[in-house]
Amino acid sequence: MPIETRPNVMFILVDDLGWGDVSYHGSPIRTPNIDRLVSRGIELDFHYVNPVCTPTRASLLSGRYPGRFGRHATVPSNDPVLPDGYWTMASMFREAGYTTALFGKWHLGSDPKYYPGQYGFDHSYGSLAGGVDPYNHHYKRGVHSSTWHRDGQVYDRLERGHVTDLLTDEAIRWLNAQEGPWFCYMPYTAVHTPIRAPESWIDRYWFERMDPDPHRDRSLKEYAAYTAHLDHAIGRLIETLKCMDQIHNTIVVFVSDNGASTASVAEDTNLYPGWHEDMPRRGSNYPLRGTKATVYEGGIRTPAAVMWQSRWAPRRLAEPLHIVDWMPTFAALLGIAPRTDPRWDGANILPLLEGQVGALPERPLYWNLTHSRFAVRQGGWKLIRNQRDWGVETELIQIAEDPLEERNVAAQHPEIVARLEQVLAEQHALDDTARRPDAPQKEGLSGLARR
Repeated sequence: MPIETRPNVMFILVDDLGWGDVSYHGSPIRTPNIDRLVSRGIELDFHYVNPVCTPTRASLLSGRYPGRFGRHATVPSNDPVLPDGYWTMASMFREAGYTTALFGKWHLGSDPKYYPGQYGFDHSYGSLAGGVDPYNHHYKRGVHSSTWHRDGQVYDRLERGHVTDLLTDEAIRWLNAQEGPWFCYMPYTAVHTPIRAPESWIDRYWFERMDPDPHRDRSLKEYAAYTAHLDHAIGRLIETLKCMDQIHNTIVVFVSDNGASTASVAEDTNLYPGWHEDMPRRGSNYPLRGTKATVYEGGIRTPAAVMWQSRWAPRRLAEPLHIVDWMPTFAALLGIAPRTDPRWDGANILPLLEGQVGALPERPLYWNLTHSRFAVRQGGWKLIRNQRDWGVETELIQIAEDPLEERNVAAQHPEIVARLEQVLAEQHALDDTARRPDAPQKEGLSGLARR
């Protein structure tokens, strides 16, 4: 595809937004901009990610399952994940003549020397570590608490403003300055804890009754405000594309990095500098089973859509997809040959997005959480395997007929369990093959970040 006709690409990755947190899935939280993006694009009904933040980011930018980079890449990590100079999605776009930028949460190496500019991004702004307090922009107390940066230069004093607004404003300024094709990666920190929304957005829910318990009601109102504020920011990005007359020449992808945390996380929130209220009620993965940090559907299946208004007709896709698929898909869009060393784990889904029926061959999807909790999905079956201190727990779910994962049928289908365990073993044998020489070992993972 000639450079002058190549589309821009905007990848919006939000943080901890659950299946039941968007109004098009029946949530009381109003998300009109996300809903319109879904209705104007292709709704990805079975778009899978990883159970927590760092793994999903590693998979997106590499096209590989996170376990390939070591155990620390399968959990939230402050240690660097990708090998030095690793060829990422941003590297690929830059080599194809695109300008590249990241606005938001990096979380693939919290030390500034591993900032996004080392991995293909021309410009970057936001948090080098994980989720931050929306107003003071600090990560959890410790050596990586202050990582709010611009192009790897950490700020030595507070930049005033709500994090969602700051990221959106910076991205809009950057977009308006572009003259050629661009790749814009928007990994928002919302709706990750700490939950703090602007007063004007809290006003929109304050007189609604969302829970009979006053404490839970207040908590859910603020979470709803935080989410609606994020939705508004996404709308501002879409409006910017319209004002630039680029809405029909831009592929927009929207996805959450993992499912929602649904219980109180006071212990985790209190690790952040400053004072924070407890949030006993927050996100929802209803009706899916499980939450963030689990390999049940509620932890790994999230709201997702892709829109290219001039090319792809609005519709819903029910084929199982994975975050690792975007690297080979964009490579195909750019006319770049598939990688063989290292080989991508993802599949090129471009023919599927172009409307070709049966364009995606059956393949296994694989999850590794801490090198001890695993899942594999192939066809209509899903195997979950947890290695506990007292032994191994195995669940087999006929996911095509039981998407809510209510029945463990392992005892009734030992032959399918054996087949999927073999698939899982083959996938796990590929883990650690791209681990950095300085990656932490299983014991003493000092750089691991508590969720």
